[in-house]
Amino acid sequence: MPTLGLYIQFPFCASKCSFCNFSSQVAPASVFEAYCAAVERETERLPAIYEAADVGPGEPTDGGMGDVLDLPVDTVYLGGGTPSLAGAERLERILAAVRRRFRVLDSLEFTLELTPGSADDDYLARARGVGINRLSVGAQSFDDRELRAVGRLHSAAVTVEMFRRARRAGFQNINLDLIAGLPYQTRASWLHSLRAAVELRPEHVSVYLFEVDEKSRLGKQVLSHGTRYGAGRVPDEEFMAKAYETAREYLAERGYMQYEISNFALPGWESRHNQKYWQLRPYVGLGAGAHSFDGLRRWANETAPEAYQVKLAGGGSPLSEIRRLSPEDQIEEFFFLGLRQHVGVDLRVASERWGRTRVGRWEPTISGLDREGWIERRAERIRIPERAYLVSNEIFQQFLA
Repeated sequence: MPTLGLYIQFPFCASKCSFCNFSSQVAPASVFEAYCAAVERETERLPAIYEAADVGPGEPTDGGMGDVLDLPVDTVYLGGGTPSLAGAERLERILAAVRRRFRVLDSLEFTLELTPGSADDDYLARARGVGINRLSVGAQSFDDRELRAVGRLHSAAVTVEMFRRARRAGFQNINLDLIAGLPYQTRASWLHSLRAAVELRPEHVSVYLFEVDEKSRLGKQVLSHGTRYGAGRVPDEEFMAKAYETAREYLAERGYMQYEISNFALPGWESRHNQKYWQLRPYVGLGAGAHSFDGLRRWANETAPEAYQVKLAGGGSPLSEIRRLSPEDQIEEFFFLGLRQHVGVDLRVASERWGRTRVGRWEPTISGLDREGWIERRAERIRIPERAYLVSNEIFQQFLA
């Protein structure tokens, strides 16, 4: 039976990191109450919102999952931003609204994103008490110079202390995020960060490469050859490629399995929620900027918290975008999302869902990439070889019509 994932967005931070290209913003605590009340209101009104927008229900015969609001929830991800800034009481109210609206399974994986230093012992205890059983901690680096350069408010010592307090609070499933390519990063400092992370023995580690784009302040400076935010000390692409390969090797030697291009886990501790994205499983997003997917459609809420709240306060819909996916769109997503996984994708699954004729149109692309060594094919299963992970974006492009 299909299950549903929920993503709850809290788009506020105590400070804006220079590398951040998300839509989060710095805001005073006075805005949190109204925002969280809007999330509660959206949760309660979902059936009416979806009915008015003609999203949610989908016919299984054309790839839909049925009415997503009827599916049992087995993963919840509370992200941002820094959700802990809202405080435990508001968190508890939102979760109460979620449990009233959805059927939540006992096997729930419930992830909370945390920035080191943003949660005290009381908050961790109350979070654990309402069912949160997984933490994703934005460590980013264990080198204080790198952290200061990008505007992080915490130090490496604060990350270590938060991790230990989380363990004492009963959290047995913790992820640590690391970023390769931060200003002033060297091979030695990167190895230090990897070593410090693994010494804590988290169940999961995510390794991201700094993205140089115009959506972040640091990215803009790098592209314009500026010097602000340490832009002149951002390592080059060759360094980042070597850092990524170093991380893969280091983590593998210490028992972490790479199950997706950026994600590593001890056996059995893979992120169930994130796998929904790569495997085209349904999920519903709540909050400003949150996205949803039911197998046939993708829809998104207003990105700006103010616009999101105004629409809900007036009895309107917070949805700003709805896109129905053609079978061809769905097949493209099957490839470029599914191929992020170490196991790749099974062409038999695609043929059963969309028909052998439609999937067969991609046979020349698959055969060509196989001949050139950019994918590996074993019968009906294809995957990107590990040596090609660094050029995976170029490979994904081959599956976009």
